[in-house]
Amino acid sequence: MILGWRVAASIAWSVLLLPLCTAVFISISSIDLFHPIQWISNSFNDWYTSYVIFCILLMSVVILIISIFNVEFYAVVPSIPCSRLALLGKIIHPRQVIHSVVHAIMGMLVAWCAAVMTKGKFQFLALPCTASESLDGAVQHMCLNEYHLFLLLSGAFMGYNYSLLYLVNNMNYLPFPVIQQYKYLRFRRSLPLLVKRSCVESLYFVRNVCVAYYFFGYIPRAWISTTMDLNTDSKLHPLDTLTGLLDLSLLYHTWLCGIFLLITWHIAWLLFKIYATEAHHFPVQPTFAEETDQCLPKILNSNPPLLIKFLALQDLMLLSQYSPARRQEVFSLSQPGGHPHNWTAISKECLNLLSDLTQKLIMQQEAAATNGRVKQLSAGELGRSLSSSEAAVTEEIAFQTQRSNVVSKTHMPSLVKSSLLPLKALSTSDLGSSFGSPFSSPPLNHKAGILDLNSPWHGSVQSPHVMRRGPKLWTSGSDQQMNGSHPASFPVISVARIGSEAIQPSFIYTWLQNKQEQVRNFLSKRVLIMYFFSKHPEASIQAVFSDTQMHIWALEGLSRLVAASFTEDRFGVVQTTLPAILNTLLTLQEVVDKHFKLPHASSKPPRISGSLMDTSYKTLRFALRASLKTAIYRITTTFGEHLNAVQVSPEHKKRLQQFLEFKE
Repeated sequence: MILGWRVAASIAWSVLLLPLCTAVFISISSIDLFHPIQWISNSFNDWYTSYVIFCILLMSVVILIISIFNVEFYAVVPSIPCSRLALLGKIIHPRQVIHSVVHAIMGMLVAWCAAVMTKGKFQFLALPCTASESLDGAVQHMCLNEYHLFLLLSGAFMGYNYSLLYLVNNMNYLPFPVIQQYKYLRFRRSLPLLVKRSCVESLYFVRNVCVAYYFFGYIPRAWISTTMDLNTDSKLHPLDTLTGLLDLSLLYHTWLCGIFLLITWHIAWLLFKIYATEAHHFPVQPTFAEETDQCLPKILNSNPPLLIKFLALQDLMLLSQYSPARRQEVFSLSQPGGHPHNWTAISKECLNLLSDLTQKLIMQQEAAATNGRVKQLSAGELGRSLSSSEAAVTEEIAFQTQRSNVVSKTHMPSLVKSSLLPLKALSTSDLGSSFGSPFSSPPLNHKAGILDLNSPWHGSVQSPHVMRRGPKLWTSGSDQQMNGSHPASFPVISVARIGSEAIQPSFIYTWLQNKQEQVRNFLSKRVLIMYFFSKHPEASIQAVFSDTQMHIWALEGLSRLVAASFTEDRFGVVQTTLPAILNTLLTLQEVVDKHFKLPHASSKPPRISGSLMDTSYKTLRFALRASLKTAIYRITTTFGEHLNAVQVSPEHKKRLQQFLEFKE
């Protein structure tokens, strides 16, 4: 219901602005600087003609169809292809193909309306021939008007290119404004950029249309002439030649047609973005029983459409910052019962979002740590290594590490960095690379059995919520309880028993694995294959943080509510969850800091110039890092030394002390 009214309002304003755009187009297309009075008079007379009114009605239908596609294809989380093959797959996806075909047809309709309103030699598809080639001079033959055909084909070409750029530039992404403004101010600020981009894009489109028509223009011209039984005027230069394409009048009106098409479509797209991302106030407590599902805590803990979820988190951030009365509703107790249901629901959802982001970043960092460092053995080498004692012990280590899981998020004891296992008795050849599992961490040095200094996991792990799934170079109390073993001890099975029980791979399996490895090596040496299959590191990182906007709002809303509770929480409802909030924030901060130490992670945000296309999603990880540090400082500066009484792990207590002393 929220989105429905916003879509209707954006379509209505797009249609209302269409006559104004049409009037400007008619005036510019018939411009005559040497006779200005006559030019203005003719423009006023053309505005009220029947064919112009019909074109406005037809383009209103086009705007309606374009707006429907904007609604169907919108996304609050941008889709970022990590490789050229992924981008190619998106382009040829059936849904995108339908989008492109419909936009090409709509572009042809807009070009037809532009040709009709331009009049002159562009108005009709068929015109009387200048010289009749018939033996009977009384018979008037009709010839193909190639100028009209060129405008129609350029409209279809521009419509298809608009659809392609709509996908490539993530124009379906709805960026939420950082600073809340009125809709009119947002539209007025974007209008000059919209006009500038439309003019520049139309120039490129005209260039590409001319190149395409020069090589392939004879195909649609011959087909239309044959289908409609039209002759070709021999006294006119065909447009698929340099002489025909260098017609300044043709190029100018084609450029104006492209500007008219792009401006009207961009206005519909811009108005939809402005209306869809407008802030919405959700009630914290229902006034009536039937309004329970529309309350902020209920929406946050349900599974609404992502746009509604983003609007709810945005409203949480705004109320935590600007609305003391609504903050009191968050801190209030239920009657009867006296339970903080509102605060529990809001804080629980925010903590779940931040914990999920922490786990996702841990998985991404582990994948980045193992990428290119763990050597994959072929099947033959694997079979030979199974018969040796080194592979036997390594297999046992891998088996033991597969049993380790992520322990409970709230009561996991801190990880203790212990000394390395006594591996001197083992042969150190490829100890860490016997099994290249993507879930194994690469901290073992292949030659000396020591920690890899290049690994992003080098150093002490301070978070009590993070447990590695690689070879256990350290243990914790929970591991000792689960395994029932001493930290210094390790389950050792005799090499002879393991060697006798090892299952040798079959010949067919070994042969298939060798062939697969050969094919992989062969394809990896082909430049064209790697051009499409290679992943761009920056795009992969952007894809990981593509939905971080809602985590930023959760951070800001939660931290501001905690800071406000110091003076506004009369019942102390926040104190019960303050340890969990601090643990979650400090754990996430540690994981984010480790992410920026990865080899391919950029430490500085790219410079974003003012443009109509929003690219703020490329800098979301930097905004997350800044918001996270600001959120922790907001809490520490408010509570001060009172945080020393909060029960957190020793590692987090040290980290918290650094924030209290402003050393972070």
